[in-house]
Amino acid sequence: MRNSRRGTVDPFIVMDVMEAARQAEASGRHIIHMEVGQPGTAAPAGAQAALVEAMQNNALGYTVALGISELRSRIAELYGKWYDVDLSPERVIVTPGSSGGFLLAFTALFDAGDRIAIGAPGYPSYRQVLKALSLRPLDIQTERADRLQLSPQELSSLEFEGALFASPANPTGTMLDRDAIGALVDVCDRKGANLISDEIYHGIEYERKAVTALQLTNDCYVINSFSKYFSMTGWRVGWMVVPEDHVRQIERLAQNMFICAPHASQVAALAALDCVDELDANVNVYRKNRALMIDGLPNAGFTKFAPPDGAFYIYVDVGDYTQDSRAFAREILDVAGVAVTPGLDFDPVRGHQTLRFSYARSSSDIIEGLDRLQQFMQRREKR
Repeated sequence: MRNSRRGTVDPFIVMDVMEAARQAEASGRHIIHMEVGQPGTAAPAGAQAALVEAMQNNALGYTVALGISELRSRIAELYGKWYDVDLSPERVIVTPGSSGGFLLAFTALFDAGDRIAIGAPGYPSYRQVLKALSLRPLDIQTERADRLQLSPQELSSLEFEGALFASPANPTGTMLDRDAIGALVDVCDRKGANLISDEIYHGIEYERKAVTALQLTNDCYVINSFSKYFSMTGWRVGWMVVPEDHVRQIERLAQNMFICAPHASQVAALAALDCVDELDANVNVYRKNRALMIDGLPNAGFTKFAPPDGAFYIYVDVGDYTQDSRAFAREILDVAGVAVTPGLDFDPVRGHQTLRFSYARSSSDIIEGLDRLQQFMQRREKR
């Protein structure tokens, strides 16, 4: 059978790294996982209990496409608590993870051939999903002076139909402040371009609260998820906020694409919103791990990085050691037993000399991983 050109997308390299790490563990090795953007903690206890109760009551089935009303209302309330934004629950759509939100957003906002500006480095699936939908990702090589975030000055000189930014960002953990987001909003307004704000790492910040695009405009799409702060990656439940006049279009698309987000996950997500103490304790672990990484990576020879403002990643320039980040990551896995992600996942142009380190696991894992990395680099220098 013939394959479509739309289906010819690049692999998600971190998944290949995860598989290599799994094979190493299957052979009996102890691997420290710094490759995957997944909390090392389980879903909150309250979320698990709520799901058990729902299952015992045989209460699970299809929901309406926009999500259960109680969950939409509680998500809207979250914007008041976190950002002092008065948000109507009618604008909240529950999605099958943020991935489902991106599929809905890209389909609702753009036509085949449209150009969408994204920053590099950036989450690799943006690029691949856009290609699969016959859209044209417009990679912007971001600058260290801008902390590897999209620059309004760069965008001003380009033609595009949409722009997508993330703050805190994957893989860098850097954030945009209110003025910087406002400048991106202004550029898109002048060009008549649609703006999407990826906010899935909100709640995981260290020195200042992240800014939601909804504090500056209602004329945008915001995408978020229960995967990161709420520690529910495999549950596949997220949400999006859209302008009121876009809700019905998104609803029709969701009905046909997904029917609904998993009911079980929606029940758990609703309960997770009440588990603030447990979730904030998780963030305190990330905060400790961040400090360990900022101190420990330079001791291992990895000095070229911007301290992250949020999320749980550090993106390191390793150009002094390699021009093949994929081979270097494999060497670190094989020799040190530490799984890390090659930068090629995030930046096809410059990623050959960068690595992403995740610190989402336990602090004891981070301490051991840093010790292994230091020993690895010391042995490497002696060769």
